[in-house]
Amino acid sequence: MHYGQELIKPYEEGDKTAQVERMFDNIAPAYDVLNHRLSWNIDRMWRRKAILQLKPYNPRVILDIATGTGDFAIMAAEMLQPERLVGADISEGMMEIGRKKVAERGMENVISFDREDCTSLSYSEGTFDAVMAAFGIRNFANLERGLGEMYRVMKQNGYLSIVELTRPMQFPMKQLFYVYSHTFLPVYGRLVSHDSRAYSYLTKTIEAFPQGEKMVEILKKVGFREASFRRLTFGICTIYLARK
Repeated sequence: MHYGQELIKPYEEGDKTAQVERMFDNIAPAYDVLNHRLSWNIDRMWRRKAILQLKPYNPRVILDIATGTGDFAIMAAEMLQPERLVGADISEGMMEIGRKKVAERGMENVISFDREDCTSLSYSEGTFDAVMAAFGIRNFANLERGLGEMYRVMKQNGYLSIVELTRPMQFPMKQLFYVYSHTFLPVYGRLVSHDSRAYSYLTKTIEAFPQGEKMVEILKKVGFREASFRRLTFGICTIYLARK
């Protein structure tokens, strides 16, 4: 089955995965600034809540899918104190920034980065105690395949924690978010990142992406035996927790 966001591409021509790689390489220098400013720094709280979902299970080896510049990985390493945390992403431009941040914090013995197509991971089955993803799975060219890979590389009884941008469902936040995401967000994103398409693409994928109950159905479809969700900040963001 295919989902609407899978058909949305940042640019005009070519394979979606290659386009997503190119887009994130383009915006990598401005990505952290934009993330924090466009969310009014609330994204840090969202990440923290997603990580806290994993804390009761004390995962020792963790995979951060679509790790980007490593903010989620660094926060998880600080909060969960794992033995090893691997950040996987298709964009070397993003991960190069992540590697510098990890080195500045002296965390190279815990956090490493691998260039991976997250819908076709190179890791063996049952490698990780937990898998997590922040604001990245909307970019998968095939959502079920990507989630299936996350399931495959996770140990039995392991946990998946996802934090993702979503559409508010209730008045007036639904209307306010629509105006914000169609006006200020793409304009400011273009000015700072100098990529005219990236933040219009962001808005379109948020609107097309399955959320809430539908996402829980998909998680169970790919194999997870337990899955739940919780909306944050009036539904602008949703966190998911699933068990293999």
